[in-house]
Formats: sequence, C-alpha cells, structure tokens
Amino acid sequence: MLAARNPVSLHHRIVAGGQRRRCVGGSERNRGRTQGRHFTQALESLWRHTPRIHPPSAAAAAAGGGANPSWQPPVLENAAFEEYYKVQQIVRKEEWDAFMSVLRKPLPATFRINASCQFYKDICSKLENDFRRSLESEVSNEYGEDAIRPLPWYPGNLAWHLNFSRKELRKNLALESFHEFLKHESDVGNITRQEAVSMVPPLFLNVQPDHHILDLCAAPGSKTFQLLEMIHQSKESGLLPGGLVMANDINVQRCDLLIHNTKRMCTANLIVTNHEAQNFPNCSLAKDYSEVYKDTCKLQRLEFDRVLCDVPCSGDGTIRKGHDMWRKWNSGMGNQLHLLQVNIAMRGIALLKVGGRMVYSTCSMNPVENEAVVAELLRRSGNSVELLDVSCELPELVRRPGLSTWKVKDRGSWFQTHDDVPHDRKTVVLPSMFPSSDITEESHAGCGDFEMNTDNRSSFSRNCNVEETRKINHDMDGVSIGSTKNLDCTSNIMNSKFPLHRCMRIVPHDQNSGAFFIAVLHKLAPLNGSQIQGTKIQHTLGKDRIEQLHKEPQPEARPYETILTRQHNNVLEVDDDAELLGRRQNLNMDNGTSKDKNSTEVEMVFNDVESGREESGDRMKKLQKQSRWKGVDPVLFFKDEVVIKSIRSFFGIKESFSLEGHLVTRSTDNARRMYYISKSVKEIVELNEQVGEQLKIASLGVKMFERHRSKDGCSCAYRLSYEGLSLLLPYISKRILYASPVDFHRLLQYRTINFAHFVDSRFGEEAASLMPGCCVVVLVEGNIMLYVQRLKEPLDDNVGFKNISGHKNADSILKDPMTIAIVCWRGKGTMNVMVSPPDRKDLLERMAYRFGIKASTEEDEKFYPKVNGFDQGS
Repeated sequence: MLAARNPVSLHHRIVAGGQRRRCVGGSERNRGRTQGRHFTQALESLWRHTPRIHPPSAAAAAAGGGANPSWQPPVLENAAFEEYYKVQQIVRKEEWDAFMSVLRKPLPATFRINASCQFYKDICSKLENDFRRSLESEVSNEYGEDAIRPLPWYPGNLAWHLNFSRKELRKNLALESFHEFLKHESDVGNITRQEAVSMVPPLFLNVQPDHHILDLCAAPGSKTFQLLEMIHQSKESGLLPGGLVMANDINVQRCDLLIHNTKRMCTANLIVTNHEAQNFPNCSLAKDYSEVYKDTCKLQRLEFDRVLCDVPCSGDGTIRKGHDMWRKWNSGMGNQLHLLQVNIAMRGIALLKVGGRMVYSTCSMNPVENEAVVAELLRRSGNSVELLDVSCELPELVRRPGLSTWKVKDRGSWFQTHDDVPHDRKTVVLPSMFPSSDITEESHAGCGDFEMNTDNRSSFSRNCNVEETRKINHDMDGVSIGSTKNLDCTSNIMNSKFPLHRCMRIVPHDQNSGAFFIAVLHKLAPLNGSQIQGTKIQHTLGKDRIEQLHKEPQPEARPYETILTRQHNNVLEVDDDAELLGRRQNLNMDNGTSKDKNSTEVEMVFNDVESGREESGDRMKKLQKQSRWKGVDPVLFFKDEVVIKSIRSFFGIKESFSLEGHLVTRSTDNARRMYYISKSVKEIVELNEQVGEQLKIASLGVKMFERHRSKDGCSCAYRLSYEGLSLLLPYISKRILYASPVDFHRLLQYRTINFAHFVDSRFGEEAASLMPGCCVVVLVEGNIMLYVQRLKEPLDDNVGFKNISGHKNADSILKDPMTIAIVCWRGKGTMNVMVSPPDRKDLLERMAYRFGIKASTEEDEKFYPKVNGFDQGS
C-alpha cells in the first residue's frame, strides 16, 4: 500500500539538501533568487494540484488488476453550441451539415518557411523536389493526390498545407522522415509550425521594413515571428531594418515561451515586454500632441505604425484541434471577454500613429467577441478611426463578410436589444454587445444597412487555451460603463449601421481550416479626451470583497514607484456566479483641458511629467543600476570604452559598424553577456529610461558577445556569439579562417580537431599560427569532388584556399548573405566549434544537400577521434 506523503517533511529534506550543497561545494550560491523562488513555488504548486493516489478498489482489482476502463473517443457534440450558432446564422441553413461535419474532423497540419533565413531556398527546393514527390507516391491513396501543397493565398509559396493532422504525422511510419524534417527545421527557426488561419492577420498589416510594430497579445509568438520575417525580408546583408517589433504578453510564463520561440530569429529589432495589454504604457515625454514631432531626432512618445490585436477569446474557432472545447463551450464565454477585448483594442488604437493600421482578430466565431467589439471601437473612436475594405487584398483567400445583426444570450435567454435585458443583468449584458444604431454620419455616410448573415464567406483561429483565458476573463457583475451612457438603447433596430460587412470571417469548411475573424482599422486622427475617457471602468464591490483583494499580492510589483511613472490603477477582482473570472485594472485618466482637443491623448496620461521630474531625478540616479520591476533584470547600456575598443581591435571590426550605444547588458555588476540592439530599439530603451522605466522589458536584442573563462592568455575578455555572427560577419577583418567543405564538415561533425588532422594542411597551419582565442571559420565552396576523392590523403601544394576561392575576394565572401560561417575557439592545440547541437545538425544537413558530403564512417572516426566535453582552453 502506498505510504501517505507529507509535503512539509519532503520540502524540508529538499531545503536541507540545498544547504548541504552550499556547505560542500558552494554551487547553490550561483542560484539566482528568482530561480530559487520559482523552485519553491513549483514545489508548493505540485503538492497543491497533484491528486492523491488511492489504492485500487477490490472490484477494480478483480476486473483487471486496477487498470482503467477502456478508453473512449471524445464526444464531439454540444447541443448548446449548435443552437447558439444556428440562431446567429453564421452560415446558411443548407450548408450547416457540411459546416458541422468539418468541425468534427482533425485539423490539417500547416507550416510556414522563414523567408529571411539563410537556407530558405534549400528548404523550398527540398519540399518541391523531394518530399512532395515522395509523399504523393507513398500516401496519395490515403491522403489524396495533393498530400502536401503550398497555400495559394500566402505570398511566395512560403506557407504549406498538409492533408493530414499533426497526430497522423506523428503516428504514420510513411511520414516519419518528413516529420523529423519538420521538427528539426522548426527547432533552428527555418520553419514555423502554425495554423493556416493564424498566418492571415499579419498579412493585412501591410508591413514595411521601417515600421514600428506592436503585438499586444503576442504569446506564443508565431505571429510575432511572422512580423519579424516581414521587416527583415528585404534588408541588405549586414544592414538592419529601420523598424522593430515590440511583442507583449501579460503572463510571465507565456513571455518565456514567446522569448524562446522568437530567439530562433536572432534579431536585434525585437523587444519583449510583460504588461496588461489594456494598460500598456504610453511612455511619453511630450506634454501635448503638437510636441511629439517637434524634435525629429529624438523619440518623444511611444507609438506604432502597425498594431496587431490578436486578443484573448473563447477560442471556439480552434475546436478542430482542441476537442475539450466541445465539452467546455458555453454561450457565456464570449460575454465574459467582450469588455476586455474592447479595452485592449482601444488601447491599441491609442498607441497607433495617425495614418497607421491596426488588425483586430480572434479565433472565435462569436459575434459578441467579433462584430460587436468592432462596432464599439468605431462608436467610441468617432471620426478618428475607419474600418477598411480589404477585399482586394489576398484575393485567393476565401473569406466571408462580417455579420450585421446578431443576438445576445444570457442565462438561457435570448435578447435582441439591451432594453430587453432584465434590470439585474444590465451591468453584465452590456449595451455594446448588441448591434448599435448610433453612428456618426460624417465618418460612415452612405454605409447603409447590411443584412448579410446568410451569405458569409469566412472565419478565423488562434491558439488560445480555455483555461488560460479564464484566468484573465473580466466579469461584468456590478460594473457600470461610463462610455455607454450616450448609447441609444431605446431603438429596436437589430441591424448595425456600421460597415461591418468589411470585416472578414473565415469558416472551416470553405478551405479546410480553422475559424477566424479579422477586422482592419485605419487611424485618421488622434483620439480626443472623451474617447479615451470612454475606456474608464468603475466597479461597485462590497466592502469585504475589496478588503480581501487589497490583501492579495499584485501581479506586477513596483518597488521603485516615482511621481513620474505613477498611475492610479485600482486592481480589483470580482466573482461570477460560476467561477472566478480574473482581474480588471481601472484606467483613471484625468481629462485636462487643451486648446487643441486632439492633444489630450498625450497630455492626459503625463500631465504631471514636469512637476515630478525634479523630485524623481535624485531617486532615479540611485536606481539606475536597479530594475524598477521586481524579478526582472535591468536593461543597462554597456559604456566601458576600454572593453569595446579591445573587442573592436581584436576582431578587426570596422568603424562603419557601430558598437557604442548599441550594446546592452542585463547584469548590474559583471557584464557576462552583451546584446546588440538596432537604432530603433535603442531609441525605445532611451525613452524608457527617461520616463522612469515604465516598460517592463523581458528581453531585447541579439546576443553578440559573451565573456569567456579561458586562461590561455587571450587579450580580449569576450568571445563572439553564433547568434549574432550573421550580423557582424561583413564587418570583421581579423581572426578569420577559410575552410574547404571537407574540413568545415569535419569541424561540425567532431566539434574538436587537432591542427594536424585537417585535410587541408594549409588550413591547419593557419589555425596554429593564430593567437589563442575566439575566431571565425568561413566555408569556401570549391572543387568538392577532388576533396571527396582525397578524404585521407594530404593535399599537394596546388590545392589550397587560393585556388578554391580565387574567383572571389574576402570582402565579397563575407558580405554574401549565403556565406556559411561558424564561431570557433583556437585552443592550445585544437580548433573547437562553438555552435549549439541543433545548429550544427542544421549545417551538416545543408552541406550534405549542397555538396553531397555524408557523415564519415566508423573508420574515419577512429582516424579523427572525437573529443568529448568541450573546453575553451584545450
């Protein structure tokens, strides 16, 4: 029988074990406080959530030795789901059966090729010439003739559709090699495995390389990666685009996932932040809107050319890949999220530049989360925002117009207008959930009425876990919305007069996909004070509940609050009849007065900047090496000119590549790693410093240099990072070796090779002549067949680097974006590769595809022994 567990005693044993380690070797001293805290929290969470194991009953033991009953497939039925969407008429009656039939089928797998990666042409060629042909011959009977094909609506044939699901891809032996290919290419960032409809919203942003882009709800990061591809796709080798992507998410763990997924891009134009999207900071130095553009050389305010609002939603558009949705779905899920979605989107509009474009999207089919939100955005924004007609963009994408009429369901009852809602539910079922007849004639004249529910052509999808969504749902019990007080609720008109037909719905049975909703908004003028005031939310909670909430820890601790950055946010939490729905922050923004009413968009949030600057100045000087955010390392500019000069001199970095002012570190005492940031990111970091670190920056830039621990007497304390090598390579003039394909291949395969064991003796001699330290080895293509024939023979004097690369000079090789190079360490008698295993595997496969060089045999491995355990000083 299983002994009862005592979590306290086990916890004490673990702590005692940590104390013993500290006494013996001191290894625990290197454990960060954050890591230790997370470890303790993980233990507590384990005991709190792990179910207690009970011994099997006698009946169960007699039946089958304690085995569980036979597994039953999930029930793909939900009567409430079918009734709800039949009433909403999201598809025609005659296609309802086809719609439901597709929803019950597995979702086909899709992926996207990273067009900015170095080897995307190789990947496209391999897909077209190898896998497409082989899969058609092997699995065509089971999955159809087009088992793998490019999506016709995605530009450049970079997105691919598979006729089998991800589960079938894992289980089918005939697809094993293709599955391994996808996993490997995804690990190194060459492809992104992403749902087809999830690729659509970034395409409607019309991104340019110099755009500043905000992804408000970014995790897990597939769309962020897609946006990064867009700004990098047209850049020249060695030059950074002028734009940037700022990716934000409210959850710390999801931010970690976001950083992990975007790290594969190796970009200096990314900032990851951790904020509530509806309360994303302004970061403004300007007192009014007229001052924002006075100093064109200095960033005055944080605003963006493009904003992606892929908001949290009920997620029923992903029902094909999340079968739990059939069991969990209820009509209240969309109602609970409606106001949060409106507030996030309004915050996105406020942060959008005039003339900029914002995409609002959900993976929900619910009009309360879709058309109702867009209608409320248009009503609040007035003449400042218009809903764009993008029907001419991506013409091959099958889509349907948005709904113009819908109903709201609450506690089993249907309502056509807010007047029909019982008095005790009017603060839960909001006026903004209904089709609105309140419209500004100037901005939407001639739109007319659109009753198109029976002729819709499209619907959308986003990866959104229902349980995670519930953690941030905002309840509407006891909430009065000041922004809706002017809404005309006396009319019984059920059709919205806003041009909601310009929205896009993607439905699953049109092109065998998930469901999605997309709306493209264009900002015509700054929001005025009353429009921003419309986002204010007032809670009426009981005294006991408020006292209880004040005792709870806040999600974002702010130990270094200053007048400059203080915002009066009341974080409250309310209970729903069914469950705890989450937290809502109250945006109490002072209106203020201004001669130009449009200028209040900037002025309201920072009307106390000047008064607080003097008082906060002394305090900020003391805290310049501390992060304002608890548990987050500060972002510090690396200003040690001596170290920077030694790095530039050691690697021969040209003056045209600016290091000063572009290197940042997250360490307050010893800069172990240095990250390189673009000019656009640098301006954001400088602005953030001036406004008191309002941005909670979780990650930024690309790792360029790392402090080494070698004792070989290297004159430079830092080595290159492989992540930043592609950016720096065209500007390096020293510490470069040029290797033949065979020697380059052996370096990758064995990681460590003695100088005397290189096939090209000249390469070994050049490596031995280098001073110890970090270096770069560049692959030079040549007569590969000659090397293959002489794998174990020393090369004569006539075959060397000069003959191989005589048609190119060194500069042209380094500037060529297709050039392959790796970071190595020249040790005492060996050359050591400093590349991660996934990247080494990727390079080996590229060489096998390009040159036909396969892995060496066991006999070759004996001749060139592999050295385990890399040591920089070997």
